[in-house]
Amino acid sequence: MSTTSELGAHGEAIAVAFLTDHGLRVLDRNWRCREGELDIVARDSGALVFCEVKTRRGTGFGHPVEAVTPAKQRRLRTVAQRWLADHDEHAPELRFDVVGVLVRPSRPALVTHLRAAFL
Repeated sequence: MSTTSELGAHGEAIAVAFLTDHGLRVLDRNWRCREGELDIVARDSGALVFCEVKTRRGTGFGHPVEAVTPAKQRRLRTVAQRWLADHDEHAPELRFDVVGVLVRPSRPALVTHLRAAFL
């Protein structure tokens, strides 16, 4: 993985495998609109989950989940509203999760899943 986009795609693939292994059903990936992008939209029982994935090679700039700042959270809420307006999906609960993927050379990636990371 030589580029940032390759690292991000690798991290998202790891996140999707992790989430599906834990019972979530992926509905959409990399959905874009003019306001931004949703990495993963999934269903977890009755909840509709908007999941942001952050991937890093190390923690020199902090843990990957720390990259989801309040400004990023606001943008994700806006993009989630756009996704809901474009899709016929209903759920009694909406949830914003964050998955941090720490890619380590010659070892399995470390995955941190923060359920309901923000409102």
